[in-house]
Amino acid sequence: MTALVRVCRACDEPVEDPDDAVYVGHTMANSGPGWPIWAHRAHVGLLRPGAGAVRVLARVPGRL
Repeated sequence: MTALVRVCRACDEPVEDPDDAVYVGHTMANSGPGWPIWAHRAHVGLLRPGAGAVRVLARVPGRL
């Protein structure tokens, strides 16, 4: 069985401590289920929403 390796989206470094890993979203894949997006607790504020999400939310009345 392979070990779960969490990589911070902000700094591209592995998140060694499971208590420091924050789930921030999910990336879809063309073939398969995709994968979760992780970040260090200190780096969560550095992440920005994807351009696709911003476009979708801009079309929803009462958002943004």
